[in-house]
Amino acid sequence: MSEFLGEFIGTMLLLIFGAGVVAGVILKGTKSENAGWLVITSGWGLAVMVAIFAVGSISGAHLNPAVTIGLASVGEFPWEKVPVYILAQLLGAFSGAVIVWIHYLPHWKETKEQATQLAVFATGPAIRKTWANLLSEVIGSFILIFGLLTIGANTFSEGLKPFIVGGLIVAIGLSLGGTTGWAINPARDLGPRIAHYILPITGKGKSDWGYAWIPVVGPILGGILGAVIYKALFKQEIYPLLWVVAPIVLVIAILAVIKEKKSVSQEQ
Repeated sequence: MSEFLGEFIGTMLLLIFGAGVVAGVILKGTKSENAGWLVITSGWGLAVMVAIFAVGSISGAHLNPAVTIGLASVGEFPWEKVPVYILAQLLGAFSGAVIVWIHYLPHWKETKEQATQLAVFATGPAIRKTWANLLSEVIGSFILIFGLLTIGANTFSEGLKPFIVGGLIVAIGLSLGGTTGWAINPARDLGPRIAHYILPITGKGKSDWGYAWIPVVGPILGGILGAVIYKALFKQEIYPLLWVVAPIVLVIAILAVIKEKKSVSQEQ
């Protein structure tokens, strides 16, 4: 099996289980309706675990452009393979979302809320504040890549590592996911959002393209920052991208704070 096909299948599995658990919890009339956030975060963690077991030995199971770009930014992955991996991830995420739509076919017409339908496919903010939402995705993705690299520096019994990585996903979701739904993966959000836009979903609304750039840009910035910070702290290796991405993230954080203070002042 090629690396392209490995990333495609792995990311498709990720979305079948990940978007599938979201659909089961929030669509009307399912047996798991209203099962809650813990079920969703656990489902996503298990989704990552299964996908890594499936294709980890074939493609390394990046499953996420933020992982691919983050690793490439510190020389852990060849840049010439990056476009192929990202294309496979986007196509896999799109295909997984389509399968989830088909699986839950009778439940779309029962779910009248358009935002709920979209939430099966793509993330959205609990409170819509552009810079704060972007910062949340940066932080979550920073923790993801930094965490993956620290996990990779340890030795585990054979077959244990996917469980540890799945646990990392659950931890991020429980601790940091409540703000934006913790996309931390451009393919996971963009591929299914395109599927939502294209598919003939009963009663669907708009695909919220005005927000769509945040779960793409945020994870990429956070992924690069996580990788270069890890290398700086643990390997004493300084990469030029550190001096590019760190100031950008600092500006985002400052803007988020300024906008929030301004909002509070206007409400008083």
